[in-house]
Amino acid sequence: MLLLGQAFGSTEEKRRVVARAAGDLADSGRYRADKGIAVTPQIVVENVSDAPDDMDLVERWNWWMVALDVAHGGYEEFTIRRGREER
Repeated sequence: MLLLGQAFGSTEEKRRVVARAAGDLADSGRYRADKGIAVTPQIVVENVSDAPDDMDLVERWNWWMVALDVAHGGYEEFTIRRGREER
């Protein structure tokens, strides 16, 4: 969460929900299988940094998941939905 905060600011809630989603993605092994590398905080920051600048952190995460889903399939389950963000 520290790297997310340093890179994007955002609220603690949004950083926490993105960190949880990243943990779920890492635990699934899907990213490693598709890309050959582990999900790390640095990988998350690098990839969500590619999203448009006017997006908040959660939107950036979802942008990355959509890109992965288009390229590889099977990433929709890792997108953050509104209810999950508010928990």
